[in-house]
Amino acid sequence: MGTLKLLLQVAFRNLFKSWVNVIIGGIIFFATFLVVTGGALLDSVDSSMSRSIIGSIAGHIQVYSEKSKEELALFVTMGGEADVAAMDSFSPIKAALEKHPNVKTVVPMGANGALITSGNTVDLTLARLRGLYRKNAEEGDTPERRAQIDSLKAHVRHLAELLEAEKATRTKLVREETLDPAEVAALAKARSEEFWAGFDKDPFGSLEFLENQLAPQVADGDLLYIRYVGTDLDAFQKSFDRMQIIDGTAVPQGKRGMLLSKYFYEEFLKLKSARRMDLIKEALETKQKTIASDPLLQRYVKENSTQPREIVYQLDPMKSQQAVSRLQDILQSKETDLSKLVSQFLTVTDENFDTRYKQYYEQLVPLLDLYRLKMGDTITITAFSRTGYVQSVNVPIYGTYQFSGLEKSPLAGSANLMDLVSFRELYGYLTEEKKEEIALLKQKSGAAEVKRENAEEALFGEAAPSTLVADATPGLINENEQITSTGAALRNEDLLKRVYSQKEIEEGMVLSSAIILKDPEKLETTLSELGKSQELKDLKLRVVSWQKAAGLIGQFVLMMRMVLWGIIVILFVVILAIINNAVMMATLQRVREVGTMRAIGAQRSFILAMVMLETVVLGAVFGGLGAGAGSALIRWLGKVGIPAGTEELYFFFSGPRLLPTLSASNIVVAFILVVGVSLFSTFYPAFMATRVSPVTAMQTDE
Repeated sequence: MGTLKLLLQVAFRNLFKSWVNVIIGGIIFFATFLVVTGGALLDSVDSSMSRSIIGSIAGHIQVYSEKSKEELALFVTMGGEADVAAMDSFSPIKAALEKHPNVKTVVPMGANGALITSGNTVDLTLARLRGLYRKNAEEGDTPERRAQIDSLKAHVRHLAELLEAEKATRTKLVREETLDPAEVAALAKARSEEFWAGFDKDPFGSLEFLENQLAPQVADGDLLYIRYVGTDLDAFQKSFDRMQIIDGTAVPQGKRGMLLSKYFYEEFLKLKSARRMDLIKEALETKQKTIASDPLLQRYVKENSTQPREIVYQLDPMKSQQAVSRLQDILQSKETDLSKLVSQFLTVTDENFDTRYKQYYEQLVPLLDLYRLKMGDTITITAFSRTGYVQSVNVPIYGTYQFSGLEKSPLAGSANLMDLVSFRELYGYLTEEKKEEIALLKQKSGAAEVKRENAEEALFGEAAPSTLVADATPGLINENEQITSTGAALRNEDLLKRVYSQKEIEEGMVLSSAIILKDPEKLETTLSELGKSQELKDLKLRVVSWQKAAGLIGQFVLMMRMVLWGIIVILFVVILAIINNAVMMATLQRVREVGTMRAIGAQRSFILAMVMLETVVLGAVFGGLGAGAGSALIRWLGKVGIPAGTEELYFFFSGPRLLPTLSASNIVVAFILVVGVSLFSTFYPAFMATRVSPVTAMQTDE
C-alpha cells in the first residue's frame, strides 16, 4: 500500500512537469471528448430515427413472403418499390403472430405508386359543370343550380378569351403557321356565340367537345407521382399513435377511402404561388434568411411574379372583377389588367412581405381554390398491376394526416394511406365483387370452364361447345381477360357506398404486415422466437426488424457508426505512435533519475510500475477532463437541441430538433479505449526504462 502511495505521488508530481506530458494529455483529452460526444450523438440519432421508422410505418417487426425476389424496403429508393411477393390471406398470418405473448397488434400493409393528374383549371371547371348537369337530369332544374351553371359557363368562356389573348401574344413571337389549325378552330368555336347559345340543347355533347378540344390547350395541370400504402386504416390509426388527422375526418370503418399525407397535400396539391409564399415566410421566420440575400427566395418571388396564370385562370368574370378591385386598393393602382396586378402584388420584398402575405390569404385566397383536391373529392388512381396491365380505382378523399413531430419530413410524408380493398384491386387481386361479376358474365354467355390440358380439344374439336378457358393464378386477375360493363359508373358508386366487414378486410392478400410489440425492449428476443416459429415457417414468412425493413434508411446509423469508428481507429493509431514516441523521449530525458533510483535499490518492477502508473494517471486526468467536457456539451445540447437544418433531418431527428442524451456506456467505452491505448503505447518505453543500469546512468550524466 505504501509503494502504491509513493508511485501515485511520483505520478502526480510529474503530471505537468514536462511539456511532453501536456502534449500527451491534450491528445488524450481530444480523443476522449470525440468518443464521448460522437458516441452519444450517434446513439441519440439511432434512437430518434428508430422512433421515426417504428412510429410512422414499420412497427417494431415486419413480416413478408419468403418467396419475394427482393428484400422488403418500406421507404422508396431510387429503384422504386421492392419486388415483394403477395401473401394470399392476412387472416392466418395475423392468427399465427398474435399467439406470441409480446405481440400487441398486427397491421396488414402493401405499398405501391402511380401517376395521377391534378387536373388543369378547365378540367376541374368542366367536371363541376358536368356534375351539375347530371343532377339536373336526375332531380330537375332549380334556380340555385341554374345560377351555378351559368357562373361556371361564364368562367369557361372567360378562360377561352384568356387563351385567345395568349395565342395572340404568341403569334408576335412565332410564325402563325406554327400554330395547330385544329386548336385554333376549336378555340374559335369555344368563343363563338352560336356554341354557347346551343349549349343547353346538348350539354353533355358540348362538355365533351370542351374536354377534348379546349382543356388540352390549358397546360396548368400537373402529372404527380403518388405513393400509397394499402392498410386496415382503423387498425393503422390505433397502432401508430403518432398519427394525427389534420383535415377532414378518418375513413369510416369498412369503407373505401384515402387519407392524403399532409406533407404531400401541401407540397404538391396546393396552389403553387401559395406554397411559395409559405416557404418564403418559413425561411424568413425560422431560418432568419432575407429575400435580398438568398437566391432561392429570390427565385420563389420571380416565379410568383412571372406566373400569374394559375390565379387568373381560376377566376370567373365576377371574381376577376373583385380581384382587380381588391388589388387596385392594395397597390394604389389604376391598372385594370388582372395579370399585371397579380404580378405586381406578388413582387415582394423583405420590407413588405408580412403585409403582402396577410393580404394574399385574406384578399385573394377566398376567391380561389387553394388546393387541387378537397376533402370529399374522389380521385381516380390508375396503376400498373403486378401482372402488367392497367387498373383504375376511384377512391374518395376523406382527410389528411401526419405523424406528430415529422410534419416536415419528406420520408414520413411520402406515403398516402388507402383502404386495403382498393389497394388489392389496384394491385390486381381478384376481389369478391370481381369474382361475382365474372361469374355473372359466364352465366350470361353460357361459358363453361375446362382444364388447360383439355382446352385445345374443347375449343377446336368437332363437337366443341362454346367454352371459356379460365385458368388464372388463384387470387389474381387473368391479365388476358378484359371485363367491361355498361353499368360501370353505377357499380363504382355502389362500391364506394359499400361497408366491408372486418372478415372481408382480413381475408384478402397483403404484401407485408407490421408488428407492434407490448415490450419493445424484448425486440431481439421476440424477433428470434418468431424466426424459429414452425407455424411461420409453414406459412413461408420472412421476419425482419424495423431496421432491416427500412432498407438503406435503416442502415444509415450503422454506416455513420462505421465511419465514426473508422475515424477513431485511425486517430488512436496516430495517438499510439505519438504517445509511444513522446514517452520514449521522456524516458530518455529521465535516464539519470531512473539510474539513481536503481542505484538506491529500486527494483525493475518498481520502475515499470512507476512509468505505467504515470501514464494511467495522465490518461485518467486528461481523459476525465475530456469526458467531462463531452458530457457537458451533450447535456447542454440536450437542453437547447440541435436544429434540423433540412427537411430530411426531421426524420433522422424525429422532430425539429435532436435532443442528445448521454449514457454511462459512452463514458466507460471512452475511458477503456483511451487508457488501454495509452498503456499499450507506454509499455515499450517503460520496459526500456527498466533496463537502465546505475553505471549507464552515471556515464550518461558525465
